[in-house]
Amino acid sequence: MTSLAHFEAIAGSMNLPGKAIINGKAAAARSGKTFDNITPRNGQVINAVAECDAADIEDAVAAARTAFDTGSWRKLSYGRKKKLMFALADLMEKHAEKFAVLESLDVGKPIDNALKADIPGSIKTLRYYAEALDKVYGEVGPETNDRMSFAVHEPLGVIGIIVPWNFPLLMTMWKVAPAIAMGNSVVIKPAEQSPLTALFLGELALEAGFPPGVINVVPGFGATAGKALALHNDVDMIAFTGSGNVGKLLMQYSGQSNLKRVSLELGGKSPQIVFADCPDVRAAAEHAAWGIFYNQGEVCTAGSRLLVDETIADAFTESLLDVAKKIVPGDPLEPKTNFGAMVSAEQMNTALRYIDTAKREGAKLCLGGHRTRVDSGGFYVEPTVFGGVKPDATLSREEVFGPVLAITKFKTPEEALRLANDTVYGLAAGLWTKDISLAHRAARELRAGLVWVNGWDSCDITIPFGGFKQSGFGRDRSLHALHKYADLKSISITLR
Repeated sequence: MTSLAHFEAIAGSMNLPGKAIINGKAAAARSGKTFDNITPRNGQVINAVAECDAADIEDAVAAARTAFDTGSWRKLSYGRKKKLMFALADLMEKHAEKFAVLESLDVGKPIDNALKADIPGSIKTLRYYAEALDKVYGEVGPETNDRMSFAVHEPLGVIGIIVPWNFPLLMTMWKVAPAIAMGNSVVIKPAEQSPLTALFLGELALEAGFPPGVINVVPGFGATAGKALALHNDVDMIAFTGSGNVGKLLMQYSGQSNLKRVSLELGGKSPQIVFADCPDVRAAAEHAAWGIFYNQGEVCTAGSRLLVDETIADAFTESLLDVAKKIVPGDPLEPKTNFGAMVSAEQMNTALRYIDTAKREGAKLCLGGHRTRVDSGGFYVEPTVFGGVKPDATLSREEVFGPVLAITKFKTPEEALRLANDTVYGLAAGLWTKDISLAHRAARELRAGLVWVNGWDSCDITIPFGGFKQSGFGRDRSLHALHKYADLKSISITLR
């Protein structure tokens, strides 16, 4: 295992990216403004980043439109597109440690997680869609004597991509890779809390040989750069992952501008149900703990609601606490750390407010509940578990997006499914049972875009990802994502 000193040396030697990537060049914001990029590791400013706004978005969209209309990327052969995407993936792999350090510094992610999951997953995503780009087929209509009809998929044009701070590079690649595979140009607006890996990706895309304007990266704030991108009349689609409130704004901006398509992957309040016949209590406890505490709970699919059959609830809670007590916040750049810092002081304070609310509402604090590692200057919250959480409690209803677990008991499978579905969200859900009939029935009845049986987050790039209800619509991952970035055109030829 590489040492803390090794990663600190990488961090110290890197020239942290701070300029936008627009039309094939690194560029300062037109206004000349920058904003401080703060690492949650210790609360210190690590670099200045271009504070782009509507003027810079205008430049980036114009570059993307020119690249699309001239066909510098769209009209390339499948083989050439594939070669460039693989070249970018190879560069990402070459600089994997740098990507991991940037991610860890920017968002407080444990370096081991970044190295083993986020960065390899991002590279795999790019390679997957590079392989898939020549495997999108049209349709031939019913044959007649005087007409031949067929349907083809055509790229939409300019895709605005607005990504969150919890998995900055991976969420970027889930959208960029299928979008460019279909022949579109993209303008990426990374979260202001986590601009570094997107900017580095933009630099490497130019090194790989992508034509100018195909991949643009414009850092800035949501209320300025993000809004300008969503309102732009020359943007054909917005692909977004983030909060429900922002998702609703993006829908409004679409209606106020050119009715651009909108794909939304929003929040969740995902239930994990443990039935009385749970096949492996220890495994379920491990999955329940890491289902909420992985990435400091800053996961849209976090299993933040644990529903346990009352006949096994006390014993199961003890098993879960035994796991959770061993999860200790640590320095994100330390390879042994498995639980890092929250992304910002704001997010840390949000989690602490929800903890205080749960206490006031009568939930039983079983573990954690406090800020920790205060002397570091960073933003750390202990893994926190509440028992006896009522179904109508704030902690059962609202997304914390932090390391706070709510445990609720149920009496019957029917009650469990009712409680699980009693939410405005519908992103993910999980269940543990040996009963194959119950597993099938429950999986079908759960109103969620992803359902895991006897596991949690047990899927990969080949399986669609997205939600029901206020968790959004549209799917990332899998071959389905390719069609999201294309229009279906019907062509009929009269035979004479």
